Amino acid sequence: MEIAEVAHRDDRGRATAPSARPEEAEAAGGDYSGAVYGSLLAASVVVGAGVPGTFPRLHLVVLLLCTGVVFWAAHVFARIFGARIVRHLSWPVIRRMARKERPIIEAAVPPALAAAVSPLFGLGPSGMAWLALFVALAGQVGWSAVAASRAGASRGLMAVAGVVNLLLGALIVLLKVALQH
Repeated sequence: MEIAEVAHRDDRGRATAPSARPEEAEAAGGDYSGAVYGSLLAASVVVGAGVPGTFPRLHLVVLLLCTGVVFWAAHVFARIFGARIVRHLSWPVIRRMARKERPIIEAAVPPALAAAVSPLFGLGPSGMAWLALFVALAGQVGWSAVAASRAGASRGLMAVAGVVNLLLGALIVLLKVALQH
């Protein structure tokens, strides 16, 4: 069973046309919040991970991917139960929610790849961590710009979205610097 349509009311309390189903809205414009969130999550993982162990690159790659999968699963679970569709739970509903939250996992892949290929650039563990961090932050800023653009935001609002995400990224970089000293 699909999530029911919701009727909206105008300022006088009159019912207006029901809103589109969430999956229709996503298909029309796309929902990039998971990609922005996943990129921020990946950047946070890089900062908090350090580079311990004998195989720091492998450690960071596995940590990024596993954290993405765990947060993806948590979001799928929260969406299913948060939307109160539990009594209508079916495999198609679970698959739809899993697809909706997939960008959280996908956002972990570029920084994980950056960590994996960092030896090609002659980077040691510290350089690998910085490269993965900057790739994650670029994803965060990039996906927020795409989300704002696809939502029909003005250029000014797109710039605000970019600046806010740059500021969040700067906070993460400051945290990394503070943790390293």
